[in-house]
Amino acid sequence: MQYADKNGLAVYDANFSPEIKAASGTNFYRCYQCLTCSLGCPSAFAMDYLPNQIVRMVQLGLKRKTLTSSTLWVCANCETCVTRCPNDVDILRLMDALREIALQEGTVKERAVTAFHQAFLDNIKRWGRQHELTLMLKLKLKTMDFFSDLDLGIKMFLKGKLKLLPRSLKAVREMRAIFRRTEKRLTGGEGA
Repeated sequence: MQYADKNGLAVYDANFSPEIKAASGTNFYRCYQCLTCSLGCPSAFAMDYLPNQIVRMVQLGLKRKTLTSSTLWVCANCETCVTRCPNDVDILRLMDALREIALQEGTVKERAVTAFHQAFLDNIKRWGRQHELTLMLKLKLKTMDFFSDLDLGIKMFLKGKLKLLPRSLKAVREMRAIFRRTEKRLTGGEGA
């Protein structure tokens, strides 16, 4: 069931909270808005909504507002909020679930966010670890933004911060198996 505002846009979605609870495996209803997560968040200054506000929007079923928030992508996954939460609300797992749903439903505002996310995961899947130079090249090709930070890239390369060739993780096969299992689960295949 959805309720709409005067413009016909869905404001409240009764299925959103249960969907996120199932996808994240965390009980965000335990959050009583103490603000501990937001006060300790090192990325809060760059967020459009603070972590506690995201939790509240999910609790209230504000699907569109939540999934279009830049906070999902600004979150650094540092686990400060998880460590400090007095009620053991795993905001990190909540943010991960929200990101995945935002990607699936195409509600991400900025094209570069989606391109970065996919390029990052592709590198992990291929080598079992990140190779920054490949990541940058893939992102530049997907966004067609070739020169905006070229000077920074050259400086990093000259200082040895960008390796020319990637090194594979020894357990790259195991990493690829994790990706296969996850993809099957997300597509409703075996193990779902």
